[in-house]
Amino acid sequence: MSREVRDAVVVGSGPGGLAAAVTLARAGLDVLVLEAQPTAGGGARTLDLGLAPDLTHDLCSAVHPLALASPFLRAFDLPARGVELAVPELSYAQPFEGRDAGLAYRDLDRTAEGLGADGPAWRRLMAPLVEHNDAVVALGLGDHRSVPGELLSPGGVQAAIAFGTAMLEQGTPLWGARFTDDVAPALLTGVAAHTISALPSLPSSGTALLLGSLAHAVGWAIPVGGSQRITDALVADLRAHRGELRLDTPVTTWRALPRARAYLFDTTPGTLARVWGERMTPTARRALERHRHGQAAAKVDFVLSGPVPWSDPRVGGAATVHLGGSREEMAAAENTVQAGRHADRPLVLLSDPTVADPSRAVGGLRPLWTYAHVPAGSPRDVTETVTAQIERFAPGFRDLVVAARCIPAARMAEHNANYPGGDIAAGAITMRRMALGPRLAWDPYRAGVPGVYLCSQVVPPGPGVHGLTGWFAGRRALRERFGIRRAPDLAPDGVVT
Repeated sequence: MSREVRDAVVVGSGPGGLAAAVTLARAGLDVLVLEAQPTAGGGARTLDLGLAPDLTHDLCSAVHPLALASPFLRAFDLPARGVELAVPELSYAQPFEGRDAGLAYRDLDRTAEGLGADGPAWRRLMAPLVEHNDAVVALGLGDHRSVPGELLSPGGVQAAIAFGTAMLEQGTPLWGARFTDDVAPALLTGVAAHTISALPSLPSSGTALLLGSLAHAVGWAIPVGGSQRITDALVADLRAHRGELRLDTPVTTWRALPRARAYLFDTTPGTLARVWGERMTPTARRALERHRHGQAAAKVDFVLSGPVPWSDPRVGGAATVHLGGSREEMAAAENTVQAGRHADRPLVLLSDPTVADPSRAVGGLRPLWTYAHVPAGSPRDVTETVTAQIERFAPGFRDLVVAARCIPAARMAEHNANYPGGDIAAGAITMRRMALGPRLAWDPYRAGVPGVYLCSQVVPPGPGVHGLTGWFAGRRALRERFGIRRAPDLAPDGVVT
């Protein structure tokens, strides 16, 4: 082991790792963050890909409803640190061929009015979740080990019952019972498909209800300048509290780490097992090595010479668009991928950040971010597949493409080791995984070696740029390794990025 001595070492600088590091550094500890990549941020990075001069693309996450909802990031107060979160009036859209699109506005009533006969059903589904959204967020983004205070009020109980009932409805074959037309179901299914899981399923319905209610309660934010602004604010705070970030520093064995009283890993369970396996019990090591990964995403970044020419022009007001057609089409495509096969028309997630942040356009060109769902490890270049899927709903799109670049699923781990085979959720999204983490243990943050913790998206509350996995793991480390029971204050103290 290195002769260097630290209070705590964090491996990985994704949102979970940086949140853990900030938590520890703000408690007065000497913290070192080690990152294998030349840039910090993991899934929250914005880079110049060389596709057009001075034009930047979000490498993984681009849209951030959880940045406005996360208790950690709310306390951290991104706006006070100079991070502007632009919130479009139109949260997301679901276009169709030959007919009007489904539109989810910030305004719940406006959304319901646009859904015709299914408007009242949409309002009944979402209104209790929007009215008591703090309770819904506490339920969905908690550590799944304690009862949040928000759920103890009458409104919190009402929201929990409404959420659980709706989750059972939308996560089972009953999911078609509420609606009569196909627009509202498709709107909900597009959000559910963010999980890259079977449809219907309980995890996908829980995601649809959480993110869908946030679309009305707080909106789906776009950080002005890109996702990197969130990362930069976390790094600035870490350094302001005497923490250190070391880039281009991969970790392959515990022997290369500095001596420390706590180690927090923003990595996959497999990486943790490779680094610490010889210090673990055989049972703990086998559990981490058996962690099941899910199906994948292939990324296509475009440079466009103008706005996407949507058939329904109203879609142009959405920074987030789900492309896949009806609920039945999307479910068939997602279930084909779950079976390990490419869908002819895969579900495509599209983010057009310039809609919310005009500064992203440079010299008349604008970035466009897309993901297509594919089988894990797929080497296929899906540029033409994604282009054709966009063309279905925006004829003439290909005429605007100035440049494009695909990162096949098989190569996603090259820029983020937490995405093996293109699994951007770092594991199959199942109820067991969301509740328990990667192994059967009461405390999912403990890694099976004293003083070693997991703080990546494989532990509750799961995937997303919310920082809560690091916040929960960091507070456990403070309590168990340093005897610090009071959570540190996260409010800005004059640091502006």
